[in-house]
Amino acid sequence: MTVTAARTLVLVRHAKSAWPDVPDHERPLAARGRRDAPAAGRWLRDHGCVPDRVLCSTARRARETWELVANGLEVTTLVSFDPAIYQATGAELLNVLRRVAPQTLALLVIGHDPAI
Repeated sequence: MTVTAARTLVLVRHAKSAWPDVPDHERPLAARGRRDAPAAGRWLRDHGCVPDRVLCSTARRARETWELVANGLEVTTLVSFDPAIYQATGAELLNVLRRVAPQTLALLVIGHDPAI
């Protein structure tokens, strides 16, 4: 019998974004998002949800969310910015996840609705 280690998947929708007159991909975080994202990182850390790998959308608001979540987590974790996560459907996001190396035990994904 083969014993497989438990794996953890944490899905995070980007923090609250602002709506300036810029292309959607370049929308930044709003003040509330900049305040909430580090708190989310602290919550994850306090609950033992520290990832060993991060997949993040290339959208500005997702990248900014990761920076602030990482500050709250107080870790430096390997992060990959994947354009396939931006505007992904649930099925498309699953395809991205299937490519993650099996030795990744705790994966955090920062993306968008509707996939997240």
